[in-house]
Amino acid sequence: MKVLTDYVEISTRGHTDIIDITQQVEQVLSEAKLKNGNLTVFVSGSTAGITSIEYEPGLLKDLPEAFEKLAPTGVTYHHDAAWGDGNGYAHVRAAMLGSSFTVPIDNGKLLLGTWQQIVVIDFDNRPRKRNVVVQMMGE
Repeated sequence: MKVLTDYVEISTRGHTDIIDITQQVEQVLSEAKLKNGNLTVFVSGSTAGITSIEYEPGLLKDLPEAFEKLAPTGVTYHHDAAWGDGNGYAHVRAAMLGSSFTVPIDNGKLLLGTWQQIVVIDFDNRPRKRNVVVQMMGE
């Protein structure tokens, strides 16, 4: 069994920016020539998360609206008192979403659903460069 690690770098606008990384992840898998196993994507940093969605205009509005209800901006967070950076909401949102997503690989292909894409959501209050780790295990 092989374990291979690669990276995808993305630039975000912050403020619940949703970036579809499916094609980049598929390219990494293709270059690795791994046939069967599992692929995990992990976003480094504590103010971004990763998941899968149907990447369509309605959900690109629905998700930020849902996160605003769960961990709103414009309220005081204890984190903000510690660092003064005003992004306590971003840390809470990222913790709720999670920092990794795993997909099975079969015959060199990700077993994603027809309308399922892998996305990084950057919750921070400023643009960022994000390093996404792509780790594959299999044969």
